[in-house]
Amino acid sequence: MFYVFHGENQFSLQEKLAGLRRRLAGGDAAMADLNTSILEGSRLSLGELRHVCDAIPFLADRRLVIVHGLLSRLAPGDRGQEEDAPQKEEQDWKRRYLQELADYLPRLAPTTRLIFVENESLRPNHPILEVAREQDKGFVEHFKLPGDRELPGWIQQRARSIGQGQGQLSSEATAMLATLIGPDLRLLDIEIEKLLLYAGDRMVTTEDVQLLVSHAREASVFDLVDCVGRRETGRALRLLHRLIDEGEPPLRLLTMLARQIRILIQLREISEDESDPREMARRLRLHPFVVQKGLSQARNFELAQLEAAHERVVQTDWAIKSGKSDPVLALDMLVVGLTRA
Repeated sequence: MFYVFHGENQFSLQEKLAGLRRRLAGGDAAMADLNTSILEGSRLSLGELRHVCDAIPFLADRRLVIVHGLLSRLAPGDRGQEEDAPQKEEQDWKRRYLQELADYLPRLAPTTRLIFVENESLRPNHPILEVAREQDKGFVEHFKLPGDRELPGWIQQRARSIGQGQGQLSSEATAMLATLIGPDLRLLDIEIEKLLLYAGDRMVTTEDVQLLVSHAREASVFDLVDCVGRRETGRALRLLHRLIDEGEPPLRLLTMLARQIRILIQLREISEDESDPREMARRLRLHPFVVQKGLSQARNFELAQLEAAHERVVQTDWAIKSGKSDPVLALDMLVVGLTRA
């Protein structure tokens, strides 16, 4: 039996993986550890994988093999893309590896549970996903990050889970937390637990979020966007580096900034035929808190400026992920460019 867990929502993926490991352990953690192999896909040959998967469990019914990053490494390239000789050789190697792996998986030893773990979403036409869909032995689960509309619901559900059905955040506190932290589920989980412990039996309020969540207390993307709108380059850079010094990953800051700019674009567009913030919130499916804050920021920008800012963010994202630019330097240049646009 084999599983494919893939997607950017690594928090939920790792929780699912841990739960599966506990279930397969059957109460004997020590014996389960003896029969668990964790492999790094970046340097794993098919021969090595088969050798581990074909091994007989030691004093147990089954063995567990977890492989990280192999399927992303083997992902086929874009069709029609021109390839030089080394690229063609690499693509041919990937095709051979995938074909042999696809042939092997249906014959996987019945005592082996093989789990492929990928920290990014695989394309639906990935050959191993197709094998998993065709085989009774194969299972696929896609772990997607919740979007802007789903994130408040995730926070409320997580609060109930942590509080064993008792944890509650007000809708305003939920919206503020979602806006300040964004889709970093691991950090959200930490902050939710901290807020519930502080509030005790009462409901968590926006005042609690402002008091306890470091992003609200020190500096936030809200403040950063405010400074950009007021063209305060120096203050914007200081806020940016304060967040980075507090441990915020540059790509997460970029994601939060992109999200806020998208909200401002939506508000500028909808404000042409709607002036009621409550109706805007309903139509955009955003919390009224987010709409009220966004409207005050949107007044600092023309729609064309916001669209150009979003394009700059996209270009910065590409420059960082492609390795063309250092992440911190790229964010510095982005902020300077936005404040001087």
